[in-house]
Amino acid sequence: MAASLQAAATLMQPTKVGVSSRTSVQLRSSQCVSKAFGLEPVGARLTCSLQTDLKDLAQKCVDATKIAGFALATSALVVSGASAEGVPKRLTFDEIQSKTYMEVKGTGTANQCPTIEGGVDSFAFKPGKYYAKKFCLEPTSFTVKAEGVSKNAPPEFQKTKLMTRLTYTLDEIEGPFEVSTDGTVKFEEKDGIDYAAVTVQLPGGERVPFLFTIKQLVASGKPQSFGGDFLVPSYRGSSFLDPKGRGGSSGYDNAVALPAGGRGDEEELAKENNKSAASSSGKITLSVSKSKPETGEVIGVFESLQPSDTDLGAKTPKDVKITGIWYAQLES
Repeated sequence: MAASLQAAATLMQPTKVGVSSRTSVQLRSSQCVSKAFGLEPVGARLTCSLQTDLKDLAQKCVDATKIAGFALATSALVVSGASAEGVPKRLTFDEIQSKTYMEVKGTGTANQCPTIEGGVDSFAFKPGKYYAKKFCLEPTSFTVKAEGVSKNAPPEFQKTKLMTRLTYTLDEIEGPFEVSTDGTVKFEEKDGIDYAAVTVQLPGGERVPFLFTIKQLVASGKPQSFGGDFLVPSYRGSSFLDPKGRGGSSGYDNAVALPAGGRGDEEELAKENNKSAASSSGKITLSVSKSKPETGEVIGVFESLQPSDTDLGAKTPKDVKITGIWYAQLES
């Protein structure tokens, strides 16, 4: 009995275990890691639960690494969200002119038409002949008439996603503006930045390029609703070459030499071979919402309907509806 008690007491005492130099290095490394993560350092004496302690330490290291990584990703997301800029405040013409290039750069203001402070909610200009300057059109919505995503859905105007940068506003347009005694107005577009290449994407993923423009516009009617037709040039010029080297005024006539049996003249290939840079037409309606006769400023809204790109006659154009706001200065 005494011998059994002595053996039990001997087993309960800490036992010194011989550890090699390599194990000592690993232990010191583990001590440094444990101190870094706020854990108790491992003593030189080991018990039978050494393997379990090391497993727990490794698991805590993994958990701490995950937490650190998550915190880093979260901080990056917060920083990126904080630096993201929304729609800038719309400024008046004088406020825009007072800003420097660096104050406007990257803010989105350059893509906006000016607004008017004060004024009246009607067209308050007297009859006479004026000259419109600083005519600006800023689209706020692009919709394309196409078949729905669901099967057998009828064609309708669908909302799109803008794929180009904020460079689609038309600006510095000018031309004669006449106000008749009967209250009607007439505007003829003569010059300015009157076209902009735009690409939008339909919900199904199809991308629709078009040339937003009001070239050669002649608009007439009441200030509440006046409009007219305008010219829509080809999205690409006649000298543009497709991937197979075919063009309207240059390049190859066919994709591969002269196809045997006159296959190059077949209808499905003729559209690809015979490039067409012909222009089309569109229609726009403008409405005056506010004017300020003392400064000659007038603003309103517009809705334009025009065709999309035809890929030099190879595709059927889609109808593109563009709505937005416009601004102009009338000089007598």
